Amino acid sequence: MRLLFVSNRHTQQRDLVTHPHGRFCHLPIALARMGHEVSVALCSHHALPSERFRREGVDWASEDLRTGGPDRFLGALEAHAKDFRPDWVIGCSDAWYGPLAQRIAKRRGARLAVDAHDNYEAYEPWNLALHWRWRSSVGAADVVTAAGPQLAARLDGHRGGRSPTQIVPMAADPKFVPHDGFASRNALGLPNNVPLIGYFAPRASASGTHVLLKAFRLVRAKRPDARLVLLGNPPAQALAEPGVLSLGDLPDAQLPIALSALDVACVITANTAFGRYSYPAKLCEAMACEIPVVATGTAPVRWMLHDDERRIAPVGDARAIADRLLCDLRGQRVQYRDLPTWEESARSMQAALAS
Repeated sequence: MRLLFVSNRHTQQRDLVTHPHGRFCHLPIALARMGHEVSVALCSHHALPSERFRREGVDWASEDLRTGGPDRFLGALEAHAKDFRPDWVIGCSDAWYGPLAQRIAKRRGARLAVDAHDNYEAYEPWNLALHWRWRSSVGAADVVTAAGPQLAARLDGHRGGRSPTQIVPMAADPKFVPHDGFASRNALGLPNNVPLIGYFAPRASASGTHVLLKAFRLVRAKRPDARLVLLGNPPAQALAEPGVLSLGDLPDAQLPIALSALDVACVITANTAFGRYSYPAKLCEAMACEIPVVATGTAPVRWMLHDDERRIAPVGDARAIADRLLCDLRGQRVQYRDLPTWEESARSMQAALAS
């Protein structure tokens, strides 16, 4: 099959051109390795020049809305689709790309697929016009895929009885493999003789941090030597907390090392329009590094962890989080069962497109 993905270039606060990562990179690459002809049209609004390159068997093309204006932007995308002659146009990454893929597929006479890894309507809750267009593209698509069953059920509500949404799980990028814990701590200048709890603090967001800090204080009441290692850009109150160590924004290559340095990783999600349909990449990455995890028990997280109560705490329950963290401060690695890979997810997407 000839597959054209249409995606935001800037996802998860990183540039897919300079920092290849995640679903929008590794699904196309895995499908190309299976023998499909794959191209990815990346779209941005950062006033960047057009780019064309080939990487890992996939043709990549980047266009920018601000560089030449909307007409030139759309014209370039449609010209690329005309040259590529796709059998399928697959919209992914956020709500804008379902309608955009629908437009391209209609003009090229291709079939339309829409892929979702989050509830995109939670990104811009005020943008009702975009929500309507997104739902319309989901309803019109020949195939819809989602990162898990909770999100799939939500999207089925927009399908009007058409074929059900197929599940294509999230996975960790291939670089996330276990490293020696002692060497990892030395590489990052972390202490070797204390238990380390890790948490990724999203940029410009305090979501989940207050619950984590409450849990960490309870842990420290029993283990005063424990340290909380924060990655990303946590809020100021987190940095001021006794026992907190900050690694800031690490280069991509050091992220598996940072995870491997931990005794336990904490993943906090919330019972919100976003959290109820979120399948955290950071959870996939910690599991791939064989690090014990403690996560709040939203339905998607429970599904990812196979309802393992040793690893799941009720949403917002700092004491339950602390109790589970204390049980894992032993430095022992965990081999998780049925851990998805991008190759397996690509096979699921191939099956959905071939059905």
